[in-house]
Amino acid sequence: HVQLVESGGGSGKAGGSLKLSCVFSGHTTSGYCMGWLRQGPEKELEGVATIVGTKITSYADSVKGRFNISKDDAKKTLYLHMNNLKPEDTAMYYCVADSCSYCSDGYCYSSEGTLANKYRGQGTQVTVS
Repeated sequence: HVQLVESGGGSGKAGGSLKLSCVFSGHTTSGYCMGWLRQGPEKELEGVATIVGTKITSYADSVKGRFNISKDDAKKTLYLHMNNLKPEDTAMYYCVADSCSYCSDGYCYSSEGTLANKYRGQGTQVTVS
């Protein structure tokens, strides 16, 4: 079993920056794909960014060039650096982890083609005004 605990959310100004963190523990995650999902007001859950290992990343088009995902395995922490924030970035942000076959455009997929997000944290709220 994997535990994920997010932190770092809060209120930010348009054009500003925020950094989200996700501490992971439990079953080994060294081979897992990890990422961030978000759900805005009255919106569906959407993929934001993914990382496999510490270097292979993917991003949703809406955040490409503004957000950066990274992972520190020694600290067992996943990060999301959010720059040039926009009001449409307002959402609950969730850290996710699972084994996967591949990742693309902010989502990770199993070998069957289903979304790979078996483990998900409680979420951290980001509000941009």
